[in-house]
Amino acid sequence: MKKILAVATVVLISQLVNAQSLKAVAYSDGSQKLNGLVTSNAGKKLPGVLVLPAWKGIDEEAKNAALALEKEGYVAFVADIYGEGNVPGDNSAAAKISSAYKKDYAGYQKRIQLALAQLQAVAKADNIAVIGYCFGGSGALEAARAGLPVKGVISIHGGLGKDSARANTALSTKILIENPAEDKGVTPEVMNSLIKEMNEGKADWQIITYAYSKHTFTDPQSQDYNPVMAKRAWEHTLLFLKEALK
Repeated sequence: MKKILAVATVVLISQLVNAQSLKAVAYSDGSQKLNGLVTSNAGKKLPGVLVLPAWKGIDEEAKNAALALEKEGYVAFVADIYGEGNVPGDNSAAAKISSAYKKDYAGYQKRIQLALAQLQAVAKADNIAVIGYCFGGSGALEAARAGLPVKGVISIHGGLGKDSARANTALSTKILIENPAEDKGVTPEVMNSLIKEMNEGKADWQIITYAYSKHTFTDPQSQDYNPVMAKRAWEHTLLFLKEALK
């Protein structure tokens, strides 16, 4: 059954890529050039979704998510967090640069805000949400912590921890956590701390845990891919966006 679903997913992705395309958008953070991607429906008055990619930068999962969101009636923008010339070539480099941004959370929040401004410019709408995968899932939570003007954020197998020295603050946006049950990076302590943070921030939050799923369970190119749970997670994503944005 899993193999059948995996093949069906690949076929669906191929159909999306053939029917649609993403347009390059150049923007900057000071002297650092950034290269984002926007769906072909940009310019139409539609709700928008900012997509934050995983730790290696803009990848197929982020691009395919944007294309799928376009099919659902959203303008999607894939953020470039690292910038031109800084895309990591392997896991070791990805771990190093993503860790640097997790420590420099203000710098991460700024890059997210810059991408959000690009989406706001092309979406022509105030109702925008953020979704992120892995490192991008951490970024989705940073968007909430920064109080960025978004209606909701979704962290998909994201890093959920926060430096204990950082104070918990008000969280005015809706928050959805899509967490794989077997993600070794999300310990009970990390989860409990996040729940405490969201409660103290008076957030509208929910957590969905996916059984028998390891860290990158939504990525068809990962050995952790769980097609059944990935499909459910995507349906939960769309349900959340529909409530938050439409």
